[in-house]
Amino acid sequence: MPTDALINVNGESVQALEILFLTTVLMLLPSLIIMMTSFTRYVVVFSFLRTAMGTQQTPPNMVLVGMALILTLFTMSPTLAQINEEAFAPYQAEEITQEEFFDRAQGPVKRFMSKWAEVQSVELYCNMSGTPVPATEEEAEELPLTVLIPAFVTSELKKAFSLGFLLYIPFVLIDMVVASTLMSMGMVMLPPSMISTPFKLLLFVLLDGWQLLFATLAAGFV
Repeated sequence: MPTDALINVNGESVQALEILFLTTVLMLLPSLIIMMTSFTRYVVVFSFLRTAMGTQQTPPNMVLVGMALILTLFTMSPTLAQINEEAFAPYQAEEITQEEFFDRAQGPVKRFMSKWAEVQSVELYCNMSGTPVPATEEEAEELPLTVLIPAFVTSELKKAFSLGFLLYIPFVLIDMVVASTLMSMGMVMLPPSMISTPFKLLLFVLLDGWQLLFATLAAGFV
């Protein structure tokens, strides 16, 4: 085979591998956004709130996911600004290569995850993977993504479930009061949720629940 043909075949192979790599990254991008940002905590807490209020599918899933995305953009704006300054802007100006772009883009994301990942979770996945446990925050930022991502997700789920438990308490108390009142009145056949749900909504609205919840969640990442 002529040399020119070999070069052409190798060039096409490299281009095909790059296209395959970019396609894979685009397919994994939604999962990466969920796993590496504050989105998980927001959407889990919103799901707990809807279940505790007993409003079935209100707000709908699309609204919950939309609210979680907006709050995620608000929370991650400093990190996104760092990625733009340290990685995207130099890459757009053709000052760095694609490999350097991905390496630099990992830095702000790693700093964010290492800041909010609990020490116990980091130690757990470091021990499981055979990675040395970091002694300082700077060393934690140098951990591979295969350790930081599961540690961060585990910590976020723990915090989300803790917030969900706190959200459940006032609504469970309302359910208990309504159920006890109905039983004392002999209205056993009347579903307690039919009476308690309006009181839950009234309490949530009077306390300006959405604003309090959004402020509490966003303040958790300050």
